[in-house]
Amino acid sequence: MSLEHDDARPVTIYTVAERAGVSIATVSRVLNGSTPASARTRQRVLRAVEELEYVPLRAARPVDRPTHETLGLVLPGLRGPYYSELLSGFESTAAADGQSTVVVVCDASKDKEAAVRKILGRIDGIVIGNDTISDAMVRQVSRSTPTVLVARDAIEGCDAVQVENFISSAELTRHLLDHGRRSLVFVGDPEGSHDISERYRGFHHALARRRGSQVAPPVRVGYEEMHGRTVLAAIEAIEAGGTTVDGLVCANDELALATMVLLARAGRSVPDELAVVGFDDIMTSRYLAPGLTTVQQPMRELGRWAAIRLHERIEGRTFDVHPQVLPTRLMLRGSCGCDWDETALLG
Repeated sequence: MSLEHDDARPVTIYTVAERAGVSIATVSRVLNGSTPASARTRQRVLRAVEELEYVPLRAARPVDRPTHETLGLVLPGLRGPYYSELLSGFESTAAADGQSTVVVVCDASKDKEAAVRKILGRIDGIVIGNDTISDAMVRQVSRSTPTVLVARDAIEGCDAVQVENFISSAELTRHLLDHGRRSLVFVGDPEGSHDISERYRGFHHALARRRGSQVAPPVRVGYEEMHGRTVLAAIEAIEAGGTTVDGLVCANDELALATMVLLARAGRSVPDELAVVGFDDIMTSRYLAPGLTTVQQPMRELGRWAAIRLHERIEGRTFDVHPQVLPTRLMLRGSCGCDWDETALLG
């Protein structure tokens, strides 16, 4: 008896592999006949294809397109747990399909668009993360190379994989308001990326909906720990003007944790004087005292789904090109004022 398939879930080579109990590489080999497979394995794969009514996308792939068995991944950096997890999810999924990965790091010292152009002739498809290159360049690349965008605004003709930011940021902000916080400040530059823009939009929405809450301008800083001192200076400047800040909604955990440490060194108590919350749920968030209230986002899944969507795009799928939004989850700990037992993590 066959397993039931969730109609809401698209049928892909991964669905077939799961149903047949084999790897995606095995499914690919059976369908394209590149190498022999046992009669039993072939039967299992073909039965799964029939039950799921799966149409192999390879049939739609242009026959004259050269293949390189290599995918490109363009990121603004590799520092910190966010990018390492994304890269891990992408690479492991690509490797399961027999693909290697070329990573282009677009830091400030490089001609970013030239670096991307340099690899286009030796890859089968490309994932472009964050706002590493311009929309115009993305459109140019996507005309000749299967393209998936990660953590940036969708562009017509490209697949996109994002995490949910707006709703979770609004929930986080409302949670602080429910704790009695009245003077909240958003820490991070909304113009820096799609994700941060959506998080600030959620923050602004929650404050605007709460009667009597004022929306202060964001403290526009970068997202690395080195910017914690700038945050402290900005708080001091705000309070020198007569407004006491009692809550910080930080763009990510790295910035939130650095700020918490610096506040402690300055003799300011978290959460008694200031509540601090972040976004990401990196491992350190659980072990600092107090633990950091944050939003857990599926960083590894972001990379995994980018590889899946790119694989399908390479194989010829040109329909259903809407952004795929992965869910996030609020993680309540001590930095917002909630009761939370840090020793629970140690068993």
